[in-house]
Amino acid sequence: MSSKLPEPSEGPVLFQARLKNEAEASGYHLNPDGSFVKMLAEGLLANRQRYGYPSCPCRLAKGDKKADLDIICPCDYRDADLSEFGSCYCALYVNSHIAKGEKKAQAVPERRHLPETRPETKPAEAPSGLAYPVWRCRACGYLCGRDEAPDECPICKADKERFERFM
Repeated sequence: MSSKLPEPSEGPVLFQARLKNEAEASGYHLNPDGSFVKMLAEGLLANRQRYGYPSCPCRLAKGDKKADLDIICPCDYRDADLSEFGSCYCALYVNSHIAKGEKKAQAVPERRHLPETRPETKPAEAPSGLAYPVWRCRACGYLCGRDEAPDECPICKADKERFERFM
């Protein structure tokens, strides 16, 4: 999901439709409970208005974008949660079994480390022979080789600051 500010006329219903379209275009599914998704969309919009970015409404944001990059929707933990539990922490994104109603979403333990305990990561050195550094989207894992990270991930629409130098 793009963290760009919504149009002034974009309320929860239009935002929810955009979330669904972006999720499906990227091969993801939203929770089949429309009223639950609407509640999460309202929370994302409230956080976007409050902080300037759509942090997960099920987590406490610090209001410091750099400190909260990992919980800007789609968060850094979404894919691991989907693989292991079938849904992300807030259950906005679900796997196909839950989307089809074959299974129910279960509780997902918090994966997020507090910034004080999060290990420092250093960008990998580019192996010799590569013409460009490789950038990785922390939200979806998209990789690209270019001088700078793209302004927006073409897969999940995450902003440039969600990219890290991969190699």
